[in-house]
Amino acid sequence: MAFPERFSNLPDYAFPRLRKLLDAHAPGAAPIAMSIGEPKHPMPDFVAGILAENIGGFAVYPPNDGTPGLLDAISGWVSRRYGVALDQDRIMALNGTREGLFNAALALAPEEKSGKRPVILMPNPFYQVYAVAALAVGAEPVYVPATAATGYLPDYASLPADILSRTVLAWICSPANPQGAVASRDYLSDLLDLSEKYDFRLLADECYSEIWREAPPPGLLEIGAAKGADPEKYAVFHSLSKRSNMPGLRSGFVATGPESMQRIRRLRSFAGAPLPLPLQMVAEACWRDEAHVAASLALYQQKYRMAAEIFAGHQGFRLPDGGMFLWLPVQNGEAATLKLWRETGVRVLPGAYLSRDVGGDNPGKDYIRVALVAPEEETRRGLIRLRDCLFG
Repeated sequence: MAFPERFSNLPDYAFPRLRKLLDAHAPGAAPIAMSIGEPKHPMPDFVAGILAENIGGFAVYPPNDGTPGLLDAISGWVSRRYGVALDQDRIMALNGTREGLFNAALALAPEEKSGKRPVILMPNPFYQVYAVAALAVGAEPVYVPATAATGYLPDYASLPADILSRTVLAWICSPANPQGAVASRDYLSDLLDLSEKYDFRLLADECYSEIWREAPPPGLLEIGAAKGADPEKYAVFHSLSKRSNMPGLRSGFVATGPESMQRIRRLRSFAGAPLPLPLQMVAEACWRDEAHVAASLALYQQKYRMAAEIFAGHQGFRLPDGGMFLWLPVQNGEAATLKLWRETGVRVLPGAYLSRDVGGDNPGKDYIRVALVAPEEETRRGLIRLRDCLFG
């Protein structure tokens, strides 16, 4: 029996790959999990009550695109956060943002461009769903280095014209996973200009937007509105997993132009899985409340300061501008991850598991990603063990 070739060269996903690397070895001390971006801060205290009040909603099919109340809450948050007014026909609730990131490519990427195979651009390292989405639509994924030399963001403008002329979609993640770089207003504005010049769409993964060190990151919605850019030329994705410490809620949203949204919604009506109604009610309350977001942000900012103190004076250490990860340079990411686990019990992720080899080079191979998600004292113990083991 034949199987499709389009996914045959995918590496194992990052976390099964990590288990293969580490699980045959005993930890050197009581384990501390710092490999996965699963927030351990408290979720909002109103969640249980809303679920109890709406438990009967599990007995009915939920609205496919989001309840009017949820879409109104999202629209209100976008207005407060970015100063942009969005009608509900420009928003759709997602059953986990990864669903939306994948399906947007299916809904919006054309089969060819100027008679040639289309290209989808993505930063390297990157969130792995970007590559799978490109392969699923038959596009050529082009992995663009996002390294120290480029400010940890992809320099799409440096690509050859023959690549850009075939490009149909380009991903941008800000704050970036894993490096924590934040795209400036000028960067986003220039990217919109580039997409206009070469006629491609931007897909902006902004799921870490509410975790930042010094200032709230700008978003593509506000930059696009300020420039008067065609809203059909970009789509933006947000999540409650990081903002509200609820990765198990599986709730986010996509916002784009009305025609693009119509195509995304139509695909969802055939092949998507809407968020259960009680969870939509929880999500609505989360988007309307900022107190729990501010409390969580304060915890992350304290952990930024703590990391700066612990790694003070260590060459190569840099604090992220946003997000929940440290991106630490080491001689070999896999070797460092294994050494750290066997000697200290601290579990991190090799940077190569988030990257692809291009021209014989993998921009993540000499890094580890360290998640700052645990409570403060556990995070402190983990960072000290890490420092003493790898940088002492």
